[in-house]
Amino acid sequence: MDFSLTEEQKSWQKKARKFAEEEIKPISLERDQIVDPGGTIDWDLITKGSKLGFRTAVVAKEQGGHGVDYVTQAIIMSELAKADSAMSKTFSQCWKWSHLIAAACTEEQKERFLKPFLEDHTFVLGSGQTEANSGSDNRMPPPDNLNSGVRLRAEKDGDHWVLNGEKQFIAHGNVAKLFFLLVRTDFSVPFTDGTTLLLVPHDTPGFSRGKVYNKSGWRFYQNGEMIFEDARVPVSNQIGETNRALHKGDGDSSGDMFGDLELAANALGICDSACEKAIHLVRSFDSRGELLKDQQSVQLKIGRMSMLTEALRSYVMRVAWEHDERIHSTNAGLAMNLSTDTVQEVTELCMDIYDNTGAPMDRGVDKLVRDSFIWSHLAGDSVQRLKVAGRILR
Repeated sequence: MDFSLTEEQKSWQKKARKFAEEEIKPISLERDQIVDPGGTIDWDLITKGSKLGFRTAVVAKEQGGHGVDYVTQAIIMSELAKADSAMSKTFSQCWKWSHLIAAACTEEQKERFLKPFLEDHTFVLGSGQTEANSGSDNRMPPPDNLNSGVRLRAEKDGDHWVLNGEKQFIAHGNVAKLFFLLVRTDFSVPFTDGTTLLLVPHDTPGFSRGKVYNKSGWRFYQNGEMIFEDARVPVSNQIGETNRALHKGDGDSSGDMFGDLELAANALGICDSACEKAIHLVRSFDSRGELLKDQQSVQLKIGRMSMLTEALRSYVMRVAWEHDERIHSTNAGLAMNLSTDTVQEVTELCMDIYDNTGAPMDRGVDKLVRDSFIWSHLAGDSVQRLKVAGRILR
């Protein structure tokens, strides 16, 4: 197999690495330690990254984007995440939804939503699915259960949908200018057969934003509440057929595959950062007259960190290559699950090596650990692992 990168891929890698080192890294710890969870995002940084193409990277060239392939996407995400994984996720969160606009929206919808997204450097995207009483059942709906899944009610009134309810823990919930919202349009059937997807602008009448959640990790990547009180959304903002939002991708796992690859590539960046920090300390730290690098227990930890990181890198790049070649397999989900186990073990080993010197927040070691534990919720919980196992056993 040829593992070499194309000149275009090398160019994106160089650009992402330079941006991470010069723009993200210098402000990462400062933004992480802001007390107000709603004040952590840096719009100047988002604007600079957007001008370099990181926000619109996956939109097709003919539609005004850059049309980068999946290998390039994985490279960009991991390079940015090495400096700050939450900042990397802020950009890549826009990728899957801008891709959906380009792939699934009508030409009229593209004119109304894709064009402004491309033109506005502070235009970030979000999606609304999780609610107070619907989380894991949205991802793995129990069969024939009318009470599972999203409960945000949408009733048609002329040429509008009228929305009532709330969404919780929504990524970019307090900053996005456009949301992809899953709403319940038929309560007489299971969630999988009664859900519709709507495009909801941030200035929709009747929509307001609630609190921003004060997370221990990924603080730059904000999550908030969405509140709908007789919010009126034009029927023309509907994507696809009524009640068939969860049937749009029948036989096509590309959406899931990107999400799986996205998280695995992001985790790789954290692992690279943890290895770099640990190796730097080990090479320079003198413990009672003995360099850490000469202690076998430390050598074993460094060896394991490097082994796990390189194994994850190989799997991430294989998954990206497979998707570019349109090879459908279970590897994306497996790589995502592996990334959870890997990123948490690697960052904990890094903290072990730093010992008490890793506790101060100005070192950035504790941040790697805090950021890594969000993978337990995103990529490594039992639901995600069962979904992957289900694909294998089909």
